[in-house]
Amino acid sequence: MVQLNRAVAIAMRDGPEAGLAHIDAVLEYGEMANYYLAHSARADMYRRLSRTAEARASYEKALALTQQEPERQFLKERIRQLK
Repeated sequence: MVQLNRAVAIAMRDGPEAGLAHIDAVLEYGEMANYYLAHSARADMYRRLSRTAEARASYEKALALTQQEPERQFLKERIRQLK
């Protein structure tokens, strides 16, 4: 979780490309591969970079990993907003 928070902080400081590199490293390590917030954060980085297909795929992965209805509604709305 600390590494994910660090990746988001890096993205805020250095931009989404830098944050994406750190999130990808976190996901590659494997501990957070099934954590919906990691995929949601990754999707947001892609969205901010206008990489719509990758954003959609990451949002859909996050959606598949959560059962909490508020989170599911948020992710569905994000997917709907992608153009």
